Amino acid sequence: MSEMMRRLGYRLGLDALPWFAPRAPERVKRLRRAQLSLDYDAALLLAALALLVLGLVMVYSASIAIAEAGSAYRHQTGYFLFRHTIFLFIGLGVGLLAFQIPTKAWQELAPWLFIAGLLALVLVLVPGIGRDVNGARRWIPLGPISVQPSELMKLFIAIYVADYTSRKMDVLYSLTRGILPIAGLLILVGFVLLREPDFGASVVIVSIGLSILFIGGMNWRWFCAALLLVLAGFAVLVLTSPYRRDRIFGFMDPWADALGRGYQLSHSLIAFGRGEWFGVGLGGSLEKLFYLPEAHTDFLLAVVAEELGYVGVVAVVFLFAFLVLRTFVIARRAASLDRPFSALTAFGIGTWIGVQSFINMGVNMGMLPTKGLTLPFMSYGGSGILANCIAIAVVLRIDWESRQLQRGLPA
Repeated sequence: MSEMMRRLGYRLGLDALPWFAPRAPERVKRLRRAQLSLDYDAALLLAALALLVLGLVMVYSASIAIAEAGSAYRHQTGYFLFRHTIFLFIGLGVGLLAFQIPTKAWQELAPWLFIAGLLALVLVLVPGIGRDVNGARRWIPLGPISVQPSELMKLFIAIYVADYTSRKMDVLYSLTRGILPIAGLLILVGFVLLREPDFGASVVIVSIGLSILFIGGMNWRWFCAALLLVLAGFAVLVLTSPYRRDRIFGFMDPWADALGRGYQLSHSLIAFGRGEWFGVGLGGSLEKLFYLPEAHTDFLLAVVAEELGYVGVVAVVFLFAFLVLRTFVIARRAASLDRPFSALTAFGIGTWIGVQSFINMGVNMGMLPTKGLTLPFMSYGGSGILANCIAIAVVLRIDWESRQLQRGLPA
């Protein structure tokens, strides 16, 4: 195994994996044969499908009031349910097609996907093309639907940085040859996102890029320095932006101005309080009745907490934790088979889902300042559902190819 792959394996903890050990015990060999009896990771697929189905149910419950009262939705209680169902089927269909694409093809397409995503982000800022919603320009209208390029860019960044890192592993110790080129591109993407503005997406994308670089062999000193610079940059952005400062102060004490800057968080916390252990019952939320803004998107977890209680929130957290851990296991298996691009891509996707879900949950629970980030797989939104389904399909493809190679078959 090459020195590069040894470093990657060490960062991913491969020495602790049974399939990485040179002489695995017989019970581990039996476990490996059982794991390879399927052509895909059924547990990962079931976790993703469970989140999608639960999201569909909760989106309908959270959106009934706004859909029935809004003339723009023709007073149809099932308006958001119908659209979310269409998004879901499109996402599953495109995900099925994405699963057919070999990882080698994804790697060849990586630069073009990055360029396409960056151009789409720039188009959002062009007057007459991008659409404003609540003071933010993040969408490109395409007839009856709107596309949010930042959601797809998260996937493209994971694929592109994984490709870059797998090609530049030998020079990642060098600041000028390895780190600065990709850092410049991440800064460029972040700058464009902040122009929309989309602070939350920029945080997620920078997290994806830095985590892949670190796992791929980036010197830990450069990683710490980059992390400090990123944190300092975000602090400057917060301090120089009045509305971001208001969000920070509202987060620290939402009850000090419960009808102003602390409005969203205070009502989210009320929803969590009302839910107690087992919730008030599906459909019984009061906060979704025009008290909690964006109940079917950014604050869907608050509705889950109110209607399904602590048990429902724990189930959601468990599903996300399990899904992220499965992607990391798949990444480690790919690394053990000397497939750096596949390993880094799976790790980047797992980081994306983990970071975004953590931020969304933290916002809903009052642990983090309010950010415009949806809950992956669950919140209403076609672009997010599409990107999430493609991402899981890519991870399942990586796992399928790894299983084929372990069987001695062509991937």
